[in-house]
Amino acid sequence: MRDIKDILKALLEGKISIDQTEDLLRANFIKNVEGLAQLDIFRELRTGVPEVVLGHNKTPEMVLSIVSSFLEEHHFVIVSKVTETQKSLLIETFKENTQYEIKFNELGKIIIIKKKEYSFKKRKGVIGIITAGSSDIIIAEEAKTIAEIMGCSVITGYDVGIAGIHRIFQPLSEMIKQGVDVIIVLAGMEGTLPGVVASLVDVPVIGVPISSGYGIGKNGEGALTTMLQSCSPGLLVVNIDNGFGAGASAALIANRVRK
Repeated sequence: MRDIKDILKALLEGKISIDQTEDLLRANFIKNVEGLAQLDIFRELRTGVPEVVLGHNKTPEMVLSIVSSFLEEHHFVIVSKVTETQKSLLIETFKENTQYEIKFNELGKIIIIKKKEYSFKKRKGVIGIITAGSSDIIIAEEAKTIAEIMGCSVITGYDVGIAGIHRIFQPLSEMIKQGVDVIIVLAGMEGTLPGVVASLVDVPVIGVPISSGYGIGKNGEGALTTMLQSCSPGLLVVNIDNGFGAGASAALIANRVRK
């Protein structure tokens, strides 16, 4: 693998073009963090989706090591599904550092540490996010945070599931009036709501099954099965509790449409 300095030197010497340089940087730049993780620093440049550190099953020390290494090369780092101990260690480490700004979405269990002078680029994509119940809001907020980081505006309508189906029409109508490009719909239990929404609108709908189902629902498997079996065209489905995947996919679609 060519070193980044070699690539830039070749560009300065006129041996490769700017387009070739961009391709090499996109393809080659991965950083190894103490044997714990391979950070894809240029993922956002290559794919449009920023790399996110998943806090699940990592010790606080592992997360801190990865975050610290990432910030050596990047303007910001995102950690999803953070635990209380991970959050406490990160905040304690960076709160006194005037170079950085910490943002924590308590509901979404997602933390952003960024250099104060850096601002996320604003794009024109508009995304709607709907939850069937209040149990789905944690994952909805994860999706919202990712979509906003990727430059989209987000409109939310929470706790409007089919147990009181009349509740869906006002927020859905408002989203259509504001020209949403994609709608993310999150539901646990039997997971009916995404199919219902997809049957009412002419934009892509991304269904997110939530692990709030119990008994035969098996922590979201019932909702996942319902969404995959839906007869409503235009409904796409991500994995159980995958707010990050839903937010990233919705932002890619919305940003591409507006582009």
